[in-house]
Amino acid sequence: MKVSALLGLMQTLLLLCFVHTLAVAQESSGPAPAPVAVAPIPAEEDAAAPLSISGFVDAYYFHSFNNTVFPTSFTPNNKSFSLGMANVVFSKTGKVGFVADLAFGPRAEAANGYAGSSLALIKQLFVTYAPSDALTLTLGNFGTHVGYELIDSKSNINYSTSYLFSYGPFFHTGLKANLALSDRFGLMLGVFNDTDTKIDVVSGKRLGGQLSYAGDKLSAYLNYIGGRVADEDELTSETMAHQIDLTASFKASDAFGLGLNATVKTVKPDGASSQSWSGAALYAKYALSDWFTLGVRGELVNDGDGLITGLEDDSITSFTLSGNFYLGPVTIIPEIRIDNAKQEATYTSLEGKGLKSASGALLAVVYSF
Repeated sequence: MKVSALLGLMQTLLLLCFVHTLAVAQESSGPAPAPVAVAPIPAEEDAAAPLSISGFVDAYYFHSFNNTVFPTSFTPNNKSFSLGMANVVFSKTGKVGFVADLAFGPRAEAANGYAGSSLALIKQLFVTYAPSDALTLTLGNFGTHVGYELIDSKSNINYSTSYLFSYGPFFHTGLKANLALSDRFGLMLGVFNDTDTKIDVVSGKRLGGQLSYAGDKLSAYLNYIGGRVADEDELTSETMAHQIDLTASFKASDAFGLGLNATVKTVKPDGASSQSWSGAALYAKYALSDWFTLGVRGELVNDGDGLITGLEDDSITSFTLSGNFYLGPVTIIPEIRIDNAKQEATYTSLEGKGLKSASGALLAVVYSF
C-alpha cells in the first residue's frame, strides 16, 4: 500500500474514532435532545471560574569539563551566565476554558520557534470545551503528549534535558479530544498540523493518540504521533515518520519516586528503506527533606542509522545528577552530567575537535509564581 494511501486510511480511522468518542460522551450524559439550536452557556457559569496567573523565570551557568556542550536542548553556552526563559500563563477552567501560555528568552525561542515574529512568544494558546464530564475538546496550540520531560524547567527534576526530549516533538497545533473511559483510564485522539509548527506547511495532517492509566501509585501513558514530515530542504516531502512512546511514574512513598520514558521513532522516505532511533531514560528522585530533593537521570540512546548524531552505528549513554534546593518560590539546581558515545566524533569541542564524550556542571536558579 502506498504511503499516501496508508495515511489517508489512518486519517479516516481517526475520524471514525473521533465521531465514536463524541457519541459515547453524549450517551453518558443522557438522552440526546431534539435537533434544535444549542443553548448558550450561562454567563454566570463562565464568571464563576477565576482567572489564574502563574509562571516562572530561570537562568543558569554552565561549565564544560572538556570544552564542549551537550547536543540537547536549552543549554548551548559554555562558561557563561545564560538566560533561560520568562514565562507567564493565563488560564481559566470550566465548561469553556482557555490557556494563554506566553514565554520569551533563549529557552522560549528554541522551544516555540518562529524567532523574530510574535509567534515566538506563544508556547501554548488554546480553547477548551467540555460538553460533558467525560469529554474535553481542545483546539489550538498545545504541548506534546509525547515524552516524560517538559519545556518548563520548573517541572523537571533535572535542568538539562534528555536526548529523548530534545529529539522528540515539543508542541502540536490542531484539535484533540480527551475522553475519560473510567475513573482510571483515559483516551486522547488528535489531528494536528506539522509537528512543532504553528502554521501547516506539508500537505496532510498528523495523527496523535494516547491511552492513559492513573492509579494511586502508578501512572502510565502510551503515546503515538505520526504522519508526513518535511525534509530539511523539501517542504513537499513524502517522508513518513512514526513515533511510539511510553512514559510511566511510580510513587513508592511520599519521599521516593521513579519515572520511565521509552521511545522509538521510525522515518521512511518514499521509495527508500526506513531508518529509526530508539532510547530509554530512567528517573529517580528522593526528597531528603522539605527543602532538598535529589534527582538522577540515566539514559541510553541507540542511533544505529545516525538520525540524531549523524554517525552510523552510534549510541549514547548519559548520566545526570541534580540537587533541588527549595527556598520558598526559588529552586536552586546544582547539576553534574556525563555523556559518553560509541563513536569518536559524536561531540565537537569549541575548537572543532571531535570527541567521544561530553561532561560538565551547571548551576540553575528557577523562580516560580
